[in-house]
Amino acid sequence: MASTYLSRTFGTATSRLICTASMWVKRSALGSAVFWNSYNSGTYRFQFYFDGSNRLGLLNVDSGSNNVELITNRVFRDVSAYYHLQAVIDTTQGTASDRVKIYVNGVQETSFATETYPSQNADMSLGADSYSCQIGRYGGGSDYFEGSMSHIHFIDGTAYDASAFGEYDANGVWKIKTDVSVTYGNEGFFILKDGNSVTDQSGNGNNFTVGGGTLTNTEDSPSNVFATFNLILGNTNGTFTNGNLTYQSPSANPVFGSVTTLGMSSGKYYMECKYSAGANHYLLLGLGDDDFVNGDRTNSFWDLGKYGYPSTGIGTIGYVVNTGAYRIGNNNTSWGIAGGDGDIISVAIDRDNNKIWFGVNGVWGNSGNPATGTNGIDVSSILTKDTWYFGVSNDTSGTETIAQFNFGNGYFGTTAVSSAGTNASGNGIFEYDVPTGYTALSTKGLNL
Repeated sequence: MASTYLSRTFGTATSRLICTASMWVKRSALGSAVFWNSYNSGTYRFQFYFDGSNRLGLLNVDSGSNNVELITNRVFRDVSAYYHLQAVIDTTQGTASDRVKIYVNGVQETSFATETYPSQNADMSLGADSYSCQIGRYGGGSDYFEGSMSHIHFIDGTAYDASAFGEYDANGVWKIKTDVSVTYGNEGFFILKDGNSVTDQSGNGNNFTVGGGTLTNTEDSPSNVFATFNLILGNTNGTFTNGNLTYQSPSANPVFGSVTTLGMSSGKYYMECKYSAGANHYLLLGLGDDDFVNGDRTNSFWDLGKYGYPSTGIGTIGYVVNTGAYRIGNNNTSWGIAGGDGDIISVAIDRDNNKIWFGVNGVWGNSGNPATGTNGIDVSSILTKDTWYFGVSNDTSGTETIAQFNFGNGYFGTTAVSSAGTNASGNGIFEYDVPTGYTALSTKGLNL
């Protein structure tokens, strides 16, 4: 959602004193980001945001003064899952700390580095008449939110607690309520309920427009989170964009990219990568296990496949896309089909039988067939730890966009797959047919 935001102008609010804002967000970049803003000017505004230290903040500015300012002590750096973020405002309350509350995944935040509450019956800028409501950036045109958003509710005139929008499952995990029962008030709205629709689902007709950028649909949702690449793990100096699914190689060593946010300890999984064969195109795709992920991130162990077992004991295998060979411990073995510019590389992982396959444009290398287990690469002696991760790196320096990944979202970058293949699991959208018995690496896929 980088440089993309949604916008509408508020009309006459039911109340300037009482409201509720609820949304689900999945971050793909850390640092300052405003995900909800009600803006008249720099001196009259409301914002719900992450600060530069990745703390959660809520601010209301009236006549240039911060009459509300809450900044949490804890930080929010998880790029693998959705946060349910909620602000509940009722300035009619007699106790100051009851006038503004923040909930994260159903739990009220109570520990703040900065803690300023409004006076009783103070007007708020959220929902104010003629103010611009902007989702995904600061109203002044900066601090764009990068990531995914879903099920955005604004309740004008009623304060709801977190149980209106989420609930705990049998394992004690906070999960989304996809159908809620609330009273929205005059200026209330419900957007991004299904895909990237900005049409208000509250019944009020308070529709939004895309103010800038491209609002891309995704299969990723609070109820089924798909793998992306993890910015926290690794010694990466490459660049990830488009929800951490587009990889740009770094200008200099080290050349490690990243591993996925989700790992595999059992099951069978499929993914795709669209390859861009530029001048510095030595792309490596493959796998790393727990030893690779938790290893020494200050040296070249992070070049996927090059420094794997047995030379270091670090579990990793890399497929050299431009040659079709696979690499273990810097030893290349001729195996499959080389990839060229614009080709789509398929990877299938059979975690139950410890095998991996690579293919190009729907054809598996070495006459392999993941569905039957034929002619896969046996990595049981290479990746010996419990959990495996998809990985990417490159073995030459030079800044280029060389890979766009599809873990089931149905897109390469911001372009949808041209003609979706079959997928018996019903989990994820891919360009080519998913081998029978395989599925996307997602929270749903891990539990099939």
